[in-house]
Amino acid sequence: VQLQASGGGLVQAGGSLRLSCVASGRPSITYGAGWFRQAPGKEREFVASVDWSDGSTLYANSVKGRFTISRDNAKDTVYLQMNNLKPEDTAVYYCTVGWPTIPLIESEYDYWGSGTQVTVSS
Repeated sequence: VQLQASGGGLVQAGGSLRLSCVASGRPSITYGAGWFRQAPGKEREFVASVDWSDGSTLYANSVKGRFTISRDNAKDTVYLQMNNLKPEDTAVYYCTVGWPTIPLIESEYDYWGSGTQVTVSS
C-alpha cells in the first residue's frame, strides 16, 4: 500500500485547510486510517483516526471540535478537514492506514505516507 498526502500549505490563524490521503495498491479489505503530526523538535503525535470496522472516529483533545476526519472508500481517500487553525497546529502531517487495536499508537499502523507540511501564521 502506498499513501500520498496532499493539501498542506501556509495559512493564517483562524483559517482552514483540507488534507487528503490517497491509498493505492490497497488490500481488498477495508482498513482503518489515521492522521499524526510532528512539530519541529517534538515527537510525532496522534491527531485523529477512523475505525476500519464501524467508521467511528477519535480525536486528540487539542483538535477536537476543530478537525474532522472522513473517508471515501470508493476513492480510497481519507480526509482531514482542519478549521480554526492555530499556530500550534504547525507540523508535518502524516496519514497512515492499518488495523490498529489502539488507534492512538502509531506502531499499531502498517503503512505511512510521506507527510505534508502545514504552517499556521499568527
